[in-house]
Amino acid sequence: MSELINNSVTRKEKLKDLIRSLHDGVPFEEAREQFQKEFGAVSTQEISQIEKELIKEGLPVAEVQRLCDVHASIFKGGIEEIHKENIYTNIIGHPLNVLFVENRAIEKLINEEIRPYVETYADKKDHNSMLMIRIGFDRLSEIDIHYTRKENLFFPLLEKHGVTAPPKVMWGVDDEIRAEIKEIIKITSSPSFVVDDLLEKIDLLLIKITDMIFKEDNILIPLISETLTLGDFIKIDDATPEIGYCLVKPVKSWKVEQPKDIENKKTDEFNGEVKFDAGAMSPEIINAVLNTLPLDLTFVDADNKVKYFTQGKEGIFVRPKTVIGRDVSMCHPPQSVHVVDGIVESFRSGKKDHEDFWIQSKGKFIYIRYFAVRNADGEYLGTLEVTQNIKPITELEGEKRLVSE
Repeated sequence: MSELINNSVTRKEKLKDLIRSLHDGVPFEEAREQFQKEFGAVSTQEISQIEKELIKEGLPVAEVQRLCDVHASIFKGGIEEIHKENIYTNIIGHPLNVLFVENRAIEKLINEEIRPYVETYADKKDHNSMLMIRIGFDRLSEIDIHYTRKENLFFPLLEKHGVTAPPKVMWGVDDEIRAEIKEIIKITSSPSFVVDDLLEKIDLLLIKITDMIFKEDNILIPLISETLTLGDFIKIDDATPEIGYCLVKPVKSWKVEQPKDIENKKTDEFNGEVKFDAGAMSPEIINAVLNTLPLDLTFVDADNKVKYFTQGKEGIFVRPKTVIGRDVSMCHPPQSVHVVDGIVESFRSGKKDHEDFWIQSKGKFIYIRYFAVRNADGEYLGTLEVTQNIKPITELEGEKRLVSE
Protein backbone atom coordinates (compact mmCIF):
# COMPACT_ATOMS: atom_id res chain seq x y z
CA MET A 1 0.00 0.00 0.00
CA SER A 2 2.79 2.41 0.96
CA GLU A 3 4.51 1.61 -2.34
CA LEU A 4 1.37 2.66 -4.27
CA ILE A 5 1.21 5.93 -2.33
CA ASN A 6 4.88 6.60 -2.97
CA ASN A 7 4.42 5.91 -6.69
CA SER A 8 1.48 8.32 -6.77
CA VAL A 9 3.49 11.04 -5.02
CA THR A 10 6.45 10.47 -7.35
CA ARG A 11 4.18 10.67 -10.40
CA LYS A 12 2.64 13.91 -9.20
CA GLU A 13 6.04 15.44 -8.45
CA LYS A 14 7.31 14.43 -11.90
CA LEU A 15 4.29 16.09 -13.54
CA LYS A 16 4.88 19.22 -11.46
CA ASP A 17 8.56 19.20 -12.42
CA LEU A 18 7.56 18.90 -16.07
CA ILE A 19 5.30 21.97 -15.83
CA ARG A 20 7.97 23.87 -13.90
CA SER A 21 10.46 23.09 -16.67
CA LEU A 22 8.14 24.82 -19.16
CA HIS A 23 8.08 27.87 -16.95
CA ASP A 24 11.87 27.75 -16.79
CA GLY A 25 12.13 27.85 -20.59
CA VAL A 26 12.61 24.20 -21.57
CA PRO A 27 11.65 23.84 -25.28
CA PHE A 28 8.11 22.65 -25.88
CA GLU A 29 9.10 19.59 -27.96
CA GLU A 30 11.57 18.46 -25.31
CA ALA A 31 8.87 18.67 -22.62
CA ARG A 32 6.40 16.80 -24.83
CA GLU A 33 8.90 14.01 -25.47
CA GLN A 34 9.57 13.69 -21.75
CA PHE A 35 5.85 13.52 -21.00
CA GLN A 36 5.18 10.83 -23.60
CA LYS A 37 8.12 8.82 -22.30
CA GLU A 38 7.19 8.84 -18.62
CA PHE A 39 3.37 9.04 -18.55
CA GLY A 40 0.85 6.87 -20.35
CA ALA A 41 -2.16 8.96 -19.33
CA VAL A 42 -3.03 11.80 -17.00
CA SER A 43 -6.40 12.37 -15.34
CA THR A 44 -8.26 15.65 -15.11
CA GLN A 45 -8.03 15.47 -11.32
CA GLU A 46 -4.24 15.22 -11.50
CA ILE A 47 -4.03 18.30 -13.74
CA SER A 48 -6.35 20.21 -11.39
CA GLN A 49 -4.39 19.16 -8.31
CA ILE A 50 -1.02 20.00 -9.87
CA GLU A 51 -2.09 23.50 -10.92
CA LYS A 52 -3.63 24.08 -7.48
CA GLU A 53 -0.43 23.01 -5.72
CA LEU A 54 1.79 25.10 -7.98
CA ILE A 55 -0.29 28.20 -7.27
CA LYS A 56 -0.26 27.37 -3.55
CA GLU A 57 3.54 27.05 -3.68
CA GLY A 58 3.79 30.60 -4.96
CA LEU A 59 3.59 30.37 -8.75
CA PRO A 60 1.47 33.39 -9.79
CA VAL A 61 -1.89 32.62 -11.38
CA ALA A 62 -0.94 34.94 -14.23
CA GLU A 63 2.15 32.79 -14.91
CA VAL A 64 0.09 29.60 -14.96
CA GLN A 65 -2.30 31.38 -17.30
CA ARG A 66 0.52 32.44 -19.64
CA LEU A 67 1.59 28.88 -20.21
CA CYS A 68 -1.83 27.28 -19.87
CA ASP A 69 -2.08 26.69 -23.61
CA VAL A 70 1.31 24.98 -23.58
CA HIS A 71 0.17 22.70 -20.76
CA ALA A 72 -2.94 21.76 -22.75
CA SER A 73 -0.90 21.03 -25.86
CA ILE A 74 1.39 18.69 -23.95
CA PHE A 75 -1.49 16.89 -22.28
CA LYS A 76 -3.29 16.35 -25.61
CA GLY A 77 -3.26 12.64 -26.23
CA GLY A 78 -2.39 12.09 -22.58
CA ILE A 79 -5.83 12.63 -21.10
CA GLU A 80 -7.33 9.29 -20.07
CA GLU A 81 -9.46 7.70 -22.76
CA ILE A 82 -12.33 7.32 -20.32
CA HIS A 83 -12.95 11.06 -20.52
CA LYS A 84 -13.50 11.10 -24.28
CA GLU A 85 -17.17 10.30 -23.76
CA ASN A 86 -19.16 11.75 -20.92
CA ILE A 87 -22.69 10.61 -20.09
CA TYR A 88 -23.87 14.15 -19.41
CA THR A 89 -22.77 15.53 -22.78
CA ASN A 90 -25.22 13.14 -24.46
CA ILE A 91 -28.24 14.30 -22.42
CA ILE A 92 -29.89 17.00 -24.53
CA GLY A 93 -30.23 20.25 -22.60
CA HIS A 94 -28.11 19.14 -19.63
CA PRO A 95 -25.74 21.99 -18.59
CA LEU A 96 -22.71 19.97 -19.71
CA ASN A 97 -24.44 19.05 -22.98
CA VAL A 98 -25.04 22.78 -23.60
CA LEU A 99 -21.35 23.51 -22.96
CA PHE A 100 -20.24 20.63 -25.21
CA VAL A 101 -22.63 21.41 -28.10
CA GLU A 102 -21.68 25.08 -28.05
CA ASN A 103 -18.03 24.06 -28.40
CA ARG A 104 -18.92 22.11 -31.53
CA ALA A 105 -20.71 25.20 -32.89
CA ILE A 106 -17.69 27.39 -32.11
CA GLU A 107 -15.40 24.91 -33.87
CA LYS A 108 -17.69 24.86 -36.91
CA LEU A 109 -17.78 28.66 -37.02
CA ILE A 110 -13.98 28.86 -36.89
CA ASN A 111 -13.35 26.09 -39.43
CA GLU A 112 -16.12 26.91 -41.92
CA GLU A 113 -16.84 30.63 -41.59
CA ILE A 114 -13.53 32.21 -40.61
CA ARG A 115 -10.44 30.17 -41.52
CA PRO A 116 -11.35 29.66 -45.23
CA TYR A 117 -11.76 33.42 -45.71
CA VAL A 118 -8.55 34.15 -43.80
CA GLU A 119 -6.69 31.85 -46.20
CA THR A 120 -8.40 33.41 -49.24
CA TYR A 121 -7.66 36.93 -48.02
CA ALA A 122 -4.01 36.02 -47.42
CA ASP A 123 -3.77 35.09 -51.13
CA LYS A 124 -6.04 37.61 -52.86
CA LYS A 125 -6.42 40.54 -50.40
CA ASP A 126 -10.02 40.83 -51.64
CA HIS A 127 -12.69 42.96 -49.98
CA ASN A 128 -15.31 40.18 -49.90
CA SER A 129 -13.08 37.85 -47.87
CA MET A 130 -12.39 40.57 -45.32
CA LEU A 131 -16.11 41.28 -45.07
CA MET A 132 -16.78 37.59 -44.37
CA ILE A 133 -14.02 37.54 -41.75
CA ARG A 134 -15.66 40.48 -40.01
CA ILE A 135 -19.07 38.79 -40.11
CA GLY A 136 -17.48 35.64 -38.70
CA PHE A 137 -15.94 37.54 -35.80
CA ASP A 138 -19.19 39.35 -35.08
CA ARG A 139 -20.76 35.90 -34.61
CA LEU A 140 -17.74 34.63 -32.70
CA SER A 141 -18.21 37.44 -30.16
CA GLU A 142 -21.13 35.38 -28.81
CA ILE A 143 -18.44 33.27 -27.13
CA ASP A 144 -18.72 35.83 -24.33
CA ILE A 145 -22.05 34.20 -23.38
CA HIS A 146 -20.40 30.76 -23.32
CA TYR A 147 -17.60 31.99 -21.06
CA THR A 148 -19.94 34.03 -18.84
CA ARG A 149 -22.07 30.96 -18.15
CA LYS A 150 -18.97 28.88 -17.41
CA GLU A 151 -17.54 31.52 -15.05
CA ASN A 152 -20.73 32.46 -13.20
CA LEU A 153 -22.55 29.13 -12.99
CA PHE A 154 -19.98 26.32 -13.05
CA PHE A 155 -16.97 27.96 -11.39
CA PRO A 156 -18.70 29.09 -8.15
CA LEU A 157 -19.98 25.55 -7.54
CA LEU A 158 -16.58 24.00 -8.30
CA GLU A 159 -15.02 26.42 -5.82
CA LYS A 160 -17.56 25.38 -3.16
CA HIS A 161 -16.24 21.83 -3.61
CA GLY A 162 -12.65 23.05 -3.17
CA VAL A 163 -11.67 23.16 -6.87
CA THR A 164 -10.13 26.61 -7.30
CA ALA A 165 -7.04 26.54 -9.55
CA PRO A 166 -8.55 25.66 -12.98
CA PRO A 167 -11.32 28.30 -12.66
CA LYS A 168 -8.76 31.03 -11.86
CA VAL A 169 -6.53 30.09 -14.79
CA MET A 170 -9.35 29.56 -17.30
CA TRP A 171 -11.09 32.83 -16.41
CA GLY A 172 -7.89 34.74 -17.15
CA VAL A 173 -7.56 33.14 -20.59
CA ASP A 174 -11.27 33.75 -21.27
CA ASP A 175 -10.73 37.46 -20.66
CA GLU A 176 -7.74 37.48 -23.03
CA ILE A 177 -9.88 35.87 -25.75
CA ARG A 178 -12.69 38.38 -25.22
CA ALA A 179 -10.28 41.31 -25.47
CA GLU A 180 -8.60 39.94 -28.61
CA ILE A 181 -11.93 39.36 -30.38
CA LYS A 182 -12.89 42.98 -29.65
CA GLU A 183 -9.50 44.14 -30.92
CA ILE A 184 -9.88 42.26 -34.22
CA ILE A 185 -13.41 43.61 -34.72
CA LYS A 186 -12.06 47.12 -34.08
CA ILE A 187 -9.17 46.62 -36.53
CA THR A 188 -11.42 45.24 -39.28
CA SER A 189 -13.70 48.25 -38.81
CA SER A 190 -10.84 50.57 -39.70
CA PRO A 191 -10.32 51.52 -43.38
CA SER A 192 -6.56 50.94 -43.07
CA PHE A 193 -4.67 48.24 -41.21
CA VAL A 194 -1.52 46.11 -41.55
CA VAL A 195 -2.57 42.87 -43.25
CA ASP A 196 0.24 40.61 -42.03
CA ASP A 197 -0.15 41.79 -38.45
CA LEU A 198 -3.91 41.25 -38.59
CA LEU A 199 -3.67 37.74 -40.06
CA GLU A 200 -1.10 36.77 -37.43
CA LYS A 201 -3.37 38.06 -34.64
CA ILE A 202 -6.32 36.11 -36.05
CA ASP A 203 -4.31 32.91 -36.36
CA LEU A 204 -2.96 33.11 -32.80
CA LEU A 205 -6.42 33.90 -31.42
CA LEU A 206 -8.11 31.01 -33.21
CA ILE A 207 -5.44 28.67 -31.84
CA LYS A 208 -6.06 30.02 -28.33
CA ILE A 209 -9.83 29.49 -28.68
CA THR A 210 -9.33 25.97 -30.04
CA ASP A 211 -7.04 25.12 -27.12
CA MET A 212 -9.67 26.44 -24.69
CA ILE A 213 -12.23 24.14 -26.35
CA PHE A 214 -9.84 21.23 -25.79
CA LYS A 215 -9.41 22.18 -22.13
CA GLU A 216 -13.15 22.47 -21.60
CA ASP A 217 -13.92 19.16 -23.34
CA ASN A 218 -11.11 17.12 -21.79
CA ILE A 219 -10.33 18.80 -18.48
CA LEU A 220 -13.22 20.99 -17.33
CA ILE A 221 -16.23 18.86 -18.32
CA PRO A 222 -14.83 15.64 -16.76
CA LEU A 223 -13.82 17.61 -13.66
CA ILE A 224 -17.33 19.06 -13.36
CA SER A 225 -19.01 15.68 -13.85
CA GLU A 226 -16.75 14.14 -11.18
CA THR A 227 -17.29 16.98 -8.70
CA LEU A 228 -20.78 18.50 -8.93
CA THR A 229 -23.96 16.93 -7.57
CA LEU A 230 -27.42 16.57 -9.07
CA GLY A 231 -28.51 19.50 -6.95
CA ASP A 232 -25.66 21.60 -8.39
CA PHE A 233 -26.71 20.79 -11.96
CA ILE A 234 -30.32 21.71 -11.17
CA LYS A 235 -29.17 25.13 -9.90
CA ILE A 236 -27.11 25.65 -13.07
CA ASP A 237 -30.00 24.57 -15.27
CA ASP A 238 -32.39 26.99 -13.51
CA ALA A 239 -29.98 29.92 -13.99
CA THR A 240 -28.91 29.18 -17.58
CA PRO A 241 -31.78 30.93 -19.48
CA GLU A 242 -30.97 34.23 -17.75
CA ILE A 243 -27.43 34.21 -19.18
CA GLY A 244 -28.44 32.78 -22.55
CA TYR A 245 -26.81 30.57 -25.17
CA CYS A 246 -23.90 30.86 -27.60
CA LEU A 247 -24.63 30.22 -31.31
CA VAL A 248 -27.02 27.31 -30.63
CA LYS A 249 -29.92 26.67 -28.26
CA PRO A 250 -30.97 23.22 -26.96
CA VAL A 251 -33.83 21.71 -28.94
CA LYS A 252 -35.53 20.80 -25.67
CA SER A 253 -35.20 21.58 -21.99
CA TRP A 254 -33.42 19.34 -19.52
CA LYS A 255 -36.10 18.19 -17.06
CA VAL A 256 -35.07 16.44 -13.88
CA GLU A 257 -37.44 15.12 -11.26
CA GLN A 258 -35.81 16.15 -8.00
CA PRO A 259 -35.55 13.20 -5.61
CA LYS A 260 -36.86 13.76 -2.09
CA ASP A 261 -33.35 13.70 -0.64
CA ILE A 262 -32.41 16.60 -2.95
CA GLU A 263 -35.45 18.56 -1.73
CA ASN A 264 -34.55 17.81 1.88
CA LYS A 265 -30.96 18.94 1.32
CA LYS A 266 -32.24 22.20 -0.14
CA THR A 267 -34.46 22.69 2.94
CA ASP A 268 -31.54 21.98 5.27
CA GLU A 269 -29.33 24.37 3.30
CA PHE A 270 -31.66 27.28 4.26
CA ASN A 271 -32.31 26.11 7.81
CA GLY A 272 -33.03 29.17 9.94
CA GLU A 273 -32.79 31.54 7.00
CA VAL A 274 -35.30 33.15 4.65
CA LYS A 275 -34.96 31.65 1.16
CA PHE A 276 -35.07 33.99 -1.84
CA ASP A 277 -35.08 33.32 -5.59
CA ALA A 278 -31.29 33.67 -5.37
CA GLY A 279 -29.77 32.73 -2.03
CA ALA A 280 -30.89 33.05 1.57
CA MET A 281 -30.25 35.28 4.61
CA SER A 282 -31.12 35.31 8.28
CA PRO A 283 -33.81 37.80 9.45
CA GLU A 284 -31.08 39.80 11.25
CA ILE A 285 -29.02 40.20 8.07
CA ILE A 286 -32.10 41.00 5.95
CA ASN A 287 -33.04 43.81 8.33
CA ALA A 288 -29.48 45.17 8.31
CA VAL A 289 -29.19 45.00 4.52
CA LEU A 290 -32.49 46.83 3.97
CA ASN A 291 -31.56 49.52 6.50
CA THR A 292 -28.20 49.98 4.74
CA LEU A 293 -29.80 50.87 1.41
CA PRO A 294 -29.29 54.58 0.56
CA LEU A 295 -33.06 55.07 0.22
CA ASP A 296 -36.33 54.63 2.12
CA LEU A 297 -38.63 51.68 1.46
CA THR A 298 -42.25 51.45 2.60
CA PHE A 299 -44.51 48.48 1.86
CA VAL A 300 -48.32 48.73 1.92
CA ASP A 301 -50.08 45.36 1.70
CA ALA A 302 -53.07 44.36 -0.44
CA ASP A 303 -55.46 45.56 2.29
CA ASN A 304 -53.92 49.06 2.12
CA LYS A 305 -52.25 48.66 5.52
CA VAL A 306 -48.69 49.93 6.14
CA LYS A 307 -46.82 46.70 6.75
CA TYR A 308 -43.16 47.71 6.85
CA PHE A 309 -40.63 50.49 6.33
CA THR A 310 -36.86 50.71 6.52
CA GLN A 311 -35.03 52.69 9.18
CA GLY A 312 -31.89 53.86 7.45
CA LYS A 313 -29.54 56.62 8.62
CA GLU A 314 -30.78 59.17 6.10
CA GLY A 315 -34.55 59.15 6.39
CA ILE A 316 -36.33 61.42 3.91
CA PHE A 317 -39.71 61.69 5.63
CA VAL A 318 -40.70 61.22 9.27
CA ARG A 319 -42.24 57.77 9.75
CA PRO A 320 -42.94 56.74 13.36
CA LYS A 321 -43.46 53.04 14.11
CA THR A 322 -47.01 53.86 15.19
CA VAL A 323 -48.06 53.98 11.52
CA ILE A 324 -47.48 50.21 11.17
CA GLY A 325 -50.90 48.64 10.58
CA ARG A 326 -52.49 51.98 9.72
CA ASP A 327 -54.47 52.45 6.52
CA VAL A 328 -52.24 54.19 3.98
CA SER A 329 -54.91 56.79 3.23
CA MET A 330 -54.63 57.96 6.84
CA CYS A 331 -50.90 58.58 6.47
CA HIS A 332 -51.27 61.45 3.99
CA PRO A 333 -52.79 64.94 4.11
CA PRO A 334 -56.46 65.09 3.01
CA GLN A 335 -55.58 67.07 -0.13
CA SER A 336 -53.32 64.27 -1.45
CA VAL A 337 -55.30 61.20 -0.35
CA HIS A 338 -57.09 60.94 -3.71
CA VAL A 339 -53.68 60.74 -5.48
CA VAL A 340 -52.50 57.90 -3.23
CA ASP A 341 -55.81 56.03 -3.58
CA GLY A 342 -55.67 56.44 -7.36
CA ILE A 343 -52.16 55.00 -7.56
CA VAL A 344 -53.03 51.99 -5.40
CA GLU A 345 -56.20 51.24 -7.36
CA SER A 346 -54.38 51.50 -10.70
CA PHE A 347 -51.92 48.89 -9.37
CA ARG A 348 -54.66 46.67 -7.98
CA SER A 349 -56.57 46.70 -11.29
CA GLY A 350 -53.44 46.01 -13.31
CA LYS A 351 -53.74 49.25 -15.25
CA LYS A 352 -50.29 50.37 -14.08
CA ASP A 353 -47.18 48.83 -12.57
CA HIS A 354 -45.37 51.98 -11.40
CA GLU A 355 -45.68 55.72 -10.92
CA ASP A 356 -42.92 58.31 -10.36
CA PHE A 357 -42.77 61.78 -8.77
CA TRP A 358 -39.92 64.17 -7.93
CA ILE A 359 -39.92 67.26 -5.73
CA GLN A 360 -37.50 69.86 -4.33
CA SER A 361 -37.58 70.18 -0.54
CA LYS A 362 -35.16 71.62 2.04
CA GLY A 363 -32.21 71.53 -0.31
CA LYS A 364 -32.93 67.96 -1.42
CA PHE A 365 -34.02 66.63 -4.80
CA ILE A 366 -36.40 63.87 -3.76
CA TYR A 367 -37.31 61.06 -6.17
CA ILE A 368 -40.46 59.17 -5.10
CA ARG A 369 -41.35 55.95 -6.92
CA TYR A 370 -44.28 53.60 -6.43
CA PHE A 371 -44.25 49.99 -7.66
CA ALA A 372 -46.95 47.34 -7.79
CA VAL A 373 -45.76 44.19 -6.01
CA ARG A 374 -47.09 41.00 -7.59
CA ASN A 375 -46.42 37.30 -7.14
CA ALA A 376 -45.34 34.90 -9.90
CA ASP A 377 -48.97 34.54 -11.03
CA GLY A 378 -49.43 38.32 -11.31
CA GLU A 379 -51.63 38.58 -8.21
CA TYR A 380 -51.44 41.98 -6.50
CA LEU A 381 -49.68 41.76 -3.12
CA GLY A 382 -49.26 45.44 -2.31
CA THR A 383 -47.43 48.65 -3.15
CA LEU A 384 -43.76 49.50 -2.58
CA GLU A 385 -42.75 53.13 -2.13
CA VAL A 386 -39.08 53.96 -2.81
CA THR A 387 -37.87 57.42 -1.79
CA GLN A 388 -34.37 58.78 -2.36
CA ASN A 389 -32.52 62.08 -2.26
CA ILE A 390 -30.90 62.04 -5.71
CA LYS A 391 -29.29 65.48 -5.53
CA PRO A 392 -25.79 64.01 -4.93
CA ILE A 393 -26.32 61.75 -7.96
CA THR A 394 -27.46 64.56 -10.27
CA GLU A 395 -24.35 66.55 -9.33
CA LEU A 396 -21.90 63.84 -10.41
CA GLU A 397 -19.53 64.71 -13.27
CA GLY A 398 -16.73 62.99 -15.14
CA GLU A 399 -15.51 59.64 -13.76
CA LYS A 400 -14.28 58.15 -10.47
CA ARG A 401 -12.15 55.05 -10.89
CA LEU A 402 -9.96 55.19 -7.77
CA VAL A 403 -10.73 54.33 -4.16
CA SER A 404 -11.11 57.36 -1.88
CA GLU A 405 -8.28 57.98 0.58
